Amino acid sequence: MVEEKKEKNKTEKLSQLRRDLITGDWVVIALGRGKRPGEFAVKREPYPLLSAHCPFCFPEETGQEKDVLIYRRGDGDWSLRVFPNKFPAFSRSRPPRHWEEGPYFGMDGAGYHEVIVTRDHARQIANLDPIEVAEIIDGYQDRYISLMNKKSVNYIEIFHNHGKEAGASIEHPHSQLMAIPVVSPAITLELSGAEEYHRSNRKCVYCTIAEWEIKNKLRLIFENDNFLAFCPFSSRVAFEVWVMPKGHKPYFERINNEEKIDLGEVLQKAIHAIYKTLEDPPYNFYIHTSPCDGKDYPHYHWHIEILPHTAIWAGFELSTCIEISTIEPEKSAE
Repeated sequence: MVEEKKEKNKTEKLSQLRRDLITGDWVVIALGRGKRPGEFAVKREPYPLLSAHCPFCFPEETGQEKDVLIYRRGDGDWSLRVFPNKFPAFSRSRPPRHWEEGPYFGMDGAGYHEVIVTRDHARQIANLDPIEVAEIIDGYQDRYISLMNKKSVNYIEIFHNHGKEAGASIEHPHSQLMAIPVVSPAITLELSGAEEYHRSNRKCVYCTIAEWEIKNKLRLIFENDNFLAFCPFSSRVAFEVWVMPKGHKPYFERINNEEKIDLGEVLQKAIHAIYKTLEDPPYNFYIHTSPCDGKDYPHYHWHIEILPHTAIWAGFELSTCIEISTIEPEKSAE
């Protein structure tokens, strides 16, 4: 009996390799390193006190460029505004020039880099009302549609960094949009995986995942009529969450008003759950959607991926690109 118990405990602590159904990537769930949820809390590094006005509270006074979009409240004050990034990674210009150097190939970094800012300096997405989050999504969509047909744009990445450790150099809550001339390798891999799954199974891989998570409920966090939030089966990091449309939707920019309201609710609840469980950790989220390069992507399914910063990549992760998580996504969801 003692030997059986020892063997059982040993088996329970075996790590798991889980394969991503879309990309084929492997992740390690290191159960032998398992922690309780409270042990994942990461104390965020504080921002220095501002010596002058916050550049996002008072953008006119700090040299920001003119707004490309602004939403105003009934009292005339603004609630959301979008303006070009003062220090862009991609510069607005004519279509990019291609060039070669020996065996190498490159192009100009032409594109658009914008900042989407909410009004309140102290209220992050976790603490907004769902309808306020829906307004942010409306701003994302507005700018996406405005830029998607530009000659230098083949893909638009919309992302949000929270906390210095996640890359947010300014404390004031904000998202960013980069409209770029190339489709990223991450999206290319997902597009290829989605097409291959559909070819083999005559069904969207993301719809398959959504249906199983709703039915199985082990990793489901929240759902409403149009969206669900869940911890992925092959989570790359502890407490990773995906937000996904229930219906088959290849293109984020086609979201309607009802869907924006439902997405605002699910995204806010997912981020608030992370905020509460991990005591306001740094995190990133981003939208993955079909490219705007003029091609059709009927097999893809847009979604949002939220990744809290709970660990640091080391030699194994860097050398293999196999990530290690130290808690099962089922426990994360719970």
